[in-house]
Amino acid sequence: MSGHSHWAGIKHKKEVTDQKRGKLFSKLLVAVSVAAKTEPNPDFNPRLRTAITKAKEASVPQDNIDRAVKRAAESGEHLDELTFEAYGPGGVAIVIDAISNNRNRTVQEVKTILRDHGGKWAESGSVLWAFEKAADGWNAKFPQETSPDDALKLDRLVEALEDNDDIQSVATNATNA
Repeated sequence: MSGHSHWAGIKHKKEVTDQKRGKLFSKLLVAVSVAAKTEPNPDFNPRLRTAITKAKEASVPQDNIDRAVKRAAESGEHLDELTFEAYGPGGVAIVIDAISNNRNRTVQEVKTILRDHGGKWAESGSVLWAFEKAADGWNAKFPQETSPDDALKLDRLVEALEDNDDIQSVATNATNA
């Protein structure tokens, strides 16, 4: 029974979940940092208060949240909030929100992911008309039915986009037929 320890199995599962959790923490803390740029006091900054609440709901330690707020208030690091528009398989409208310290790198990464997964870059304003901004992200005004094949391709595209460290959220107007 060499090499078949119970701990080895647990270790591999824990490693995967820790990576996912770390990626989520990173995205939430970047959102906290961006919100803290204008006003580091959550009592006077509703956007920061919302970002902190979301981080706490995901069990981000308070020390990490405090460090992110302090770093944003003190550092000169420039973070851009970006909104990209695209069309996915079957002509589904996609809105991508990202936060990045390098706009050009992020644009190229998103374009590459779209190209590799059957999506198309859209010009500014060509997709946003189909969505309305809500407190928790984007809501589709005009849902679009998709075939099962296009829905599978779209799921892969959205998953690839969300795996990118700079991308905060991805919204589509797709519904499954």
